[in-house]
Amino acid sequence: MSRFEGVIVSDHWLQSQFTQVQLRSLKSKFIALKNQNGQVLVGDLSALLVKLKPFGEIFMEDEIMDKLCASGFDKSNEVDFEGFLRAYVTLESQATAKSGDLKSPTSFLNATTTTLLHTIDESEKKSYVAHMNSYLRDDPFMKQFLPMDPTTNALFELARDGVLLCKLINVAVPNTIDERAINTKRILNPWERNENHTLCLNSAKAIGCTVVNIGTQDLVEGRPHLVLGLISQIIKIQLLADLNLRKTPQLLELVEDNNDVEELMGLAPEKLLLKWMNFHLKKAGYKKPVTNFSSDLKDGEAYAYLLNVLAPEYGSPDTLDAKDPVERADLVLSHAEKMDCKRYLTPKDIVEGSSNLNLAFLAQIFHQRNGLSADSKNISFAEMMTDDAQMSREERCFRLWINSLGVSSYVNNLFEDVRNGWVLLEVLDKVSPGSVNWKQATKPPIKMPFRKVENCNQVIKLGRQLKFSLVNLAGNDFVQGNKKLILAFLWQLMRFHMLQLLKNLRKRSQGREITDADILKWANKKVKITGRTSQMESFKDKSLSSGLFFLQLLSAIEPRVVNWNLVTKGESDEEKKLNATYIISVARKLGCSIFLLPEDIMEVNQKMILMLTASLMYWSLQQFEETESSPSSVAETPEGSPESSFNGDDHESRVDPDIDKLEIDDASSDTSVTSMIGHDGSSLQ
Repeated sequence: MSRFEGVIVSDHWLQSQFTQVQLRSLKSKFIALKNQNGQVLVGDLSALLVKLKPFGEIFMEDEIMDKLCASGFDKSNEVDFEGFLRAYVTLESQATAKSGDLKSPTSFLNATTTTLLHTIDESEKKSYVAHMNSYLRDDPFMKQFLPMDPTTNALFELARDGVLLCKLINVAVPNTIDERAINTKRILNPWERNENHTLCLNSAKAIGCTVVNIGTQDLVEGRPHLVLGLISQIIKIQLLADLNLRKTPQLLELVEDNNDVEELMGLAPEKLLLKWMNFHLKKAGYKKPVTNFSSDLKDGEAYAYLLNVLAPEYGSPDTLDAKDPVERADLVLSHAEKMDCKRYLTPKDIVEGSSNLNLAFLAQIFHQRNGLSADSKNISFAEMMTDDAQMSREERCFRLWINSLGVSSYVNNLFEDVRNGWVLLEVLDKVSPGSVNWKQATKPPIKMPFRKVENCNQVIKLGRQLKFSLVNLAGNDFVQGNKKLILAFLWQLMRFHMLQLLKNLRKRSQGREITDADILKWANKKVKITGRTSQMESFKDKSLSSGLFFLQLLSAIEPRVVNWNLVTKGESDEEKKLNATYIISVARKLGCSIFLLPEDIMEVNQKMILMLTASLMYWSLQQFEETESSPSSVAETPEGSPESSFNGDDHESRVDPDIDKLEIDDASSDTSVTSMIGHDGSSLQ
């Protein structure tokens, strides 16, 4: 087993333009391009580059070659990997210029890995440091390192160990990470540091962050643009947590009749925040609608009107009378401070139109005083729209899973966002590449209802091709927002994706499908080999609620990962929850991307139990496949060193001696898709 080493590029500037995940992917593609003489010519690059996402949608293959030649490349010359990277960067700058694809002012760094512009916004860094100093100052472990100085690189240095980011995730969404799983020694070795970052990245995905192109090594290196981009997403999730009808049913006051409620539910939190602001501005007599968090807020007038409505007792006529925008912005911040809104941004940030900081400031104002009425009718209506607990957990799981795939659409409200079919087509194209006929699909915004039906009909057609159980299910069921059928379809899609991942890793399966029964058999065999007697009869075995079987399974695939001193007997509900939260964090720390909640283990939700077991199997098989492909690397690990665990492409661990002996027996599967899907396509509870 080898220690992880990133792809090293001699030109430090060139290396800084890519994440480690990107470098590894590009290097593998470059190596595959070599001819019989072990060479790659410049003339060969266009065929590769046109297949890559940044370029294929903008340039033709001949056009790429012309642009490379115009930039000084000779197509008859040999090119090394660094030359290929330079060609990539050169072409990317031209693609950006041609597409004019500028970031949305409300993106809040959703795309955290742009490779050309790595400038750090010092105002944002200062604001985020102040936020963390405030929220983590009482943390027993972190207080020894805080407060951080925002004028230095203390933030990026402290982030290298991963503890800061894990703690910040728990501030944003409490109890996401079981802090018993975080390595919190004063000085961490490389393996412990990587475990923390693996736990961080998988947990960040589990709360809705986009981390597709970030690897653990990027965080270990403390790469400022990636660290800051991840932090900004985590803080955004914290600040916008209350902007939904479940948390704040008073938001129904923003719509005049119940027919507009669906539109309200489908709004992204940022859009909902703007709608809330405009609602109050209209009452205050402010004539101009605010459509963004930058240019529309630069003069400070909208803020002045908003705060005068929300907290008139702290208002001053001097604010609107001020001629200088900086002076007005300063008065706005003083007004907000009296409402207990911390001053994380400066008057200059408002005047310069810092969209991220304005969004954060406005969200803070909403949190402190939203100015909405507690109308009992509105609240009761909102409560009527809430789903049962299990449906809500499944919606959350599938929504986060979709967002983790790296599709271009971001899902804020699953049941609303899938109704036009486009998101489902994107997911299908991701899990079954090339299956979607994009010429027959319509991209949002879609005004004509029949276009939505066409998209959804293609989704159903592709689902049938993948042998999903879709009895009595039609595209119009998605358009109408049938929640039960949407969840049933997405469950089959998620399960298909995981089984395909397992199948692709199984070199000895000879193309045979992996079944639910194979996963069950693998898990029981792994635990039995360790000498333990625990076994699970099925994925709905009630004995699984204690969590002990999964802790034994985790220990079987990586002996050092479970600290048995922290494990309870799992007899009471409290003990079961402690074990369940520990299982989820340990699995993420190991490298599994999972989206279930402790309640799913405690209540033995068979679908989520299957996905947890399959994820553990995938991680374990992946270690065997990677180690088998690099047998010479075993000697590189120092004797006695703990094996390292990585996220995504960084997985490395000990070889599982039993994996290659696992027999694949299709006939033995008694847990098929239809055992979890009703005959009408609905998911069984």
